[in-house]
Amino acid sequence: MNNGNDRTPVLKNEDWWAVFIGLFIVLLAIVGWLPHAPKIAKWTSLAAAFPKGASTIGTTVALFIFICVITMIGGAFMKFDLKRYIPGFIVIFALTFIAILISNQAFIKKWGIEYVLWALVFGLIISNFFKVPQILRAAGQTEFFIKIGLVCMGANIFFTDVLKGGFVGLIQAVLVATSVWFMTYWICRRFRVSERFSAIIASANAICGVSATIAAGGAIQGNKKEVSYMIAWVLVCAVILILVMPPIAKWMNLPNNWAGAWVGGVIDNTGAVVAAGGVIGGDAAYKVAAMVKMAQNVLIGLAAFLMALWATMSLDRKEAGDMERPSFMEIWYRFPKFVLGFVLASLIISFVAQPAMGAEAAKKVGSLCKNYRNWFFALCFVSIGLETNFKELVSVGGGRPAAAYWISQTANAIWTLFITWILWSGTFFTAVIPPD
Repeated sequence: MNNGNDRTPVLKNEDWWAVFIGLFIVLLAIVGWLPHAPKIAKWTSLAAAFPKGASTIGTTVALFIFICVITMIGGAFMKFDLKRYIPGFIVIFALTFIAILISNQAFIKKWGIEYVLWALVFGLIISNFFKVPQILRAAGQTEFFIKIGLVCMGANIFFTDVLKGGFVGLIQAVLVATSVWFMTYWICRRFRVSERFSAIIASANAICGVSATIAAGGAIQGNKKEVSYMIAWVLVCAVILILVMPPIAKWMNLPNNWAGAWVGGVIDNTGAVVAAGGVIGGDAAYKVAAMVKMAQNVLIGLAAFLMALWATMSLDRKEAGDMERPSFMEIWYRFPKFVLGFVLASLIISFVAQPAMGAEAAKKVGSLCKNYRNWFFALCFVSIGLETNFKELVSVGGGRPAAAYWISQTANAIWTLFITWILWSGTFFTAVIPPD
């Protein structure tokens, strides 16, 4: 399948279909017609997992039908193998449901071992120990699922929320993202990692993990396998950092707001950031961690544009030996269109829905869209696992990209600790903690 970043006609273009479907979900949520995702609570016994009781079955079936139908509509235009897609989607959806269920188990939820990791593990087990059936290959539309989820994610970005905490979170996001991106890129190049793969790793490490990986991969037309490997590394790293960073923060006696800003700037997965803030304890750690990560998420659109510009005006020409400067329309062809959907969803929720409906109602819309984001992300990670060989994950590029990523992540933690000391420790000034 094309990656949606070329001259493919709109109705055959994966990126545009992700925008159409994602914004359709956002609009349905605003008018109150969006099917609800099944409610799965934190549980120690399975009975406690389903507070809605037997109605959970009906809600789950309705969600399945809705997602299956809207993705099939786009799939029909993009020439999916629909005869295999439907039975394969049933299996992937079931694995997604189980992944979300497991992630809500009380002990697992406390430590932030998220649904996306369980979804990835299920896919990896199938692909590494069994032969992947053709129906699962047809239904495992990795990029399509995550692009729709990223558009839905835009409805969770309220600009007013970012600004409530003052500009400290934004300042940290810009300082950390910029410096860590170039540092990671430099380290990757020293390890003889290709320029495109180096840019993907740098974006994942510096901005916001999975979301930035997909955006960067689209903007520079990176190798899809490399994008999948990077996503898997991000998830594994997030679990390790949840276990490592909070105890280190407590050992160093960091104030809660400083500790929250540190984990928010280093951990690349939004859910894992919130979990780490919760492990640290204290309302300030949770709030600041979430705010810093939200500020980094805002940078996705700008980062995708700049990388599309760099790839079009420099990287492509150098690789092709072409001295003729391409037209600026090439940047438009290259720019990942789903990022536009992400930005538009955020603008709609921030400047249309919130003023018209009020803050509380707009938050509920954002919460509904977040549930759909979670489901599409989980569908994506099952699909990634189905196409990923674990041995290749460790050994790709002779192990050099993996080594470069982990070294860069360590350097990121040290540098971000320094930046957060300046901004959040209270040594130089008092940062404002965002209110409820």
